[in-house]
This record gives sequence, structure tokens and C-alpha cells, in this order.
Amino acid sequence: MEKIKKINDPIYGFITIKSDLLFKIVNHPFFQRLRRIRQLGLSEFVYPGATHTRFHHALGATHLMGMALDQLKEKGIDISDQEYESAQIAILLHDIGHGPFSHALEFSLLQNITHENISLQFMKMLNIQFSNKLDLAISMFKNTYSRKFFHQLISSQLDVDRLDYLNRDSFYTGVSEGNISVDRIISHLMVVDDQIVVEEKAIYSIENFLNARRLMYWQVYLHKTALSAERMLINLMARAKEVHSLNDVSKALKYFLENNFNLDDIQDKPEIIAHFSLLDDVDIWHAIKTWSTNKDKVLSQLSGRLLNRDLFKIKLSNEPLAKSDIKAFKLAIVQEHHLLNKEASYFLSHGEVTNSAYILGGKSINILTKKGNVIDIAQAADLPNIKAMSKIVKKYYLCLPKTVSL
Repeated sequence: MEKIKKINDPIYGFITIKSDLLFKIVNHPFFQRLRRIRQLGLSEFVYPGATHTRFHHALGATHLMGMALDQLKEKGIDISDQEYESAQIAILLHDIGHGPFSHALEFSLLQNITHENISLQFMKMLNIQFSNKLDLAISMFKNTYSRKFFHQLISSQLDVDRLDYLNRDSFYTGVSEGNISVDRIISHLMVVDDQIVVEEKAIYSIENFLNARRLMYWQVYLHKTALSAERMLINLMARAKEVHSLNDVSKALKYFLENNFNLDDIQDKPEIIAHFSLLDDVDIWHAIKTWSTNKDKVLSQLSGRLLNRDLFKIKLSNEPLAKSDIKAFKLAIVQEHHLLNKEASYFLSHGEVTNSAYILGGKSINILTKKGNVIDIAQAADLPNIKAMSKIVKKYYLCLPKTVSL
């Protein structure tokens, strides 16, 4: 009988790890790296308590997966011990491919390569080390396993990933609007025709879940101050790569700033993932401290500002910026900061952000009615606001130094 491991979590209390394989993966250096990666990137510049990590979130999601599988088994859904363990492994490792500051630098160090792509490569490397015991977990993660409801619990519009990060991020930021009824939602999960459904009794908990997600995006994930910091960080990394100021940074960071890799590269060259496994937030902060005294004006100014939270101002609007306005702002930056036109681009960011709490079609959230029918939650007669929340809201941002007049 395997020895049960217990971990004290601030959200759920004591959570248990019943599988010896799962515990070995938790203790692997690949997974331990997640202790050094902030869950919310630079959101602590807005919410000082938001210092929790991807390590916290992965363990929490794994706990919720266990709860969900236990509920389904109690309702007569046949789930083998191997399926149970593999589903937990898949969700434990679903975010292992995140790089420094999570989403903030997702496409800065490895362009056009998502963290899911990298997570899969980590899983394959671990699978080799653990004698192919992760085969089923990888199949669930890729959605190639015949029983599709397992993948829905890992990745869908109502998965244990979202259930954990909403409550966890709400707790650590202090934004109470993100708090959801996780226990109630999980207790009313069911499987019909190999699809996850929610019993009708929990329909209002799902409505609250979607509304909480919408509010958390505007108040936390897309908060304009955090967005300003992230854009500055992205421009900073781009500038470092441009001027090749890499002598005093870590070997892991230097490796990715010196090279451009594509998806085929990371699939064919395990050494790339090995280097990535050494990269975390610490590498970036060390580089920023080093660059704050760099002879390059752009690099030093952006680094100094981030170190001291002297962030650029940011404005959100419902209409995109005219090209003439962008050109005028760039000219003002050139004149005020005595920069070249090319250099001024690093002090100006503009683009769009979108928010949609629920996407109609595709991976629907389905409700099991008392009559035994399965319907999309958006079709529930007394929940018209779900349809309203499915509308994609788009906003445009402009980020630049405070001295430039908007």
C-alpha cells in the first residue's frame, strides 16, 4: 500500500497525494521549477498579495481533479486506478511549460510556441524517465484517449484548471468577485455520452462561475496597470535581444535570447527543453537588475523603471488608435527622451485585449435537466445573461511614458 502524502494548502486545507508516481513527479526538478514562477506574472504590482506560484496552482488543480473523479465514481462512472492516476498526472503537468512570469513572456522567449506545446515536451521527457508510465496521461492531455470526458476535466470551458485558478487568484489578490462554489459545482458533475455535464441543480453556480471569470479578467488578468508592466517587460526583452547585451545574464536566459527556435526544433531537440527547465523568474529579475546600469539608454531606463515600479501610463478605449496618432506619440517620445525613432518604439505599446466569459459552440458547458435532456447552458430559458456574457468585448490600449500628453 502506497504511503499517503499530505500538503497543507491555504485554499483547500490538507490535500492528499495518494500515488507514489505522482509524488515523485512533484519532487522532480522540472516540476519544482514552478515554485519560482509567479502565477499572475507582474500582477503583484497591482495586488501585493499576488505572489503565489504555478506550483501552488498545479497542486490545487490536481486536488480538484481527485475530487471530481471521486464524485463521478460515486455516481457509478467506471474509472480505473490507472485512469484516476493518469488524469491527476495530466492536470499536475498541464502548466509545466510556462516560462518566466507565466503568460507575460509566453511568446517573447519562444515565438509562436504556446506553453501547452512546451508542457507536452516536458511530459514526453518525464515519460522516458519514468519508464513510459505517463503514456495514458499524455493521451488524455492531447485528447487522443477514447474516453473524452477526461480531457474535458483537463481543458474545457469548465475544467478543474479554471476552477482552481479563479478561487486561488481571487484569494491571493483579495478580489472577492472571483470566489466561486467549487464544491457545489464538482458535486453536481456527471458524465453523459462520454461528455461532462452539470446537473441542473447547480445551474446558478455555473452562472456565478462565468460571471466571476468575466470580472476577474477585467479586474485582475487584464488590469491596465499590470498590462503596462507586462508590455514594458516584453519591450525590455526585445531590446536586450536587439543590442545583444547578454554577457551578465544567466546561461539559460542567454541561450534563448541568442537563438530563435520553432515548434519543430523543440520537438526534435530535447536539449532546448533541458535549457528551458533551468529558466524562471529569478533569471529575469537578475537580468533586469544587471541591465539597469547598462550603457544602452533604452535597456537601462526600462529596467530601472520596472525595478522601481515607475510604470508607463496606459489608456483603454473602445476604438482603435489612428496611425497618425501613433506617429505623433512616437515623435513626442523621441523629442522628450532624446531617442532615435527606432528606439522610441520600445517606449510605446498599443494593441487590443479581449474578454469573453463564455464562448458559444465548441467546448460547451452542458446542463443535464431534471427530465434527462442535455442542453447548452446558454439555452437555459431563465439565464439570458449567459448569452450576454458570450459576447466578446474588445478594448484597445495605449501605453507610453507619463510625460507624454495623451
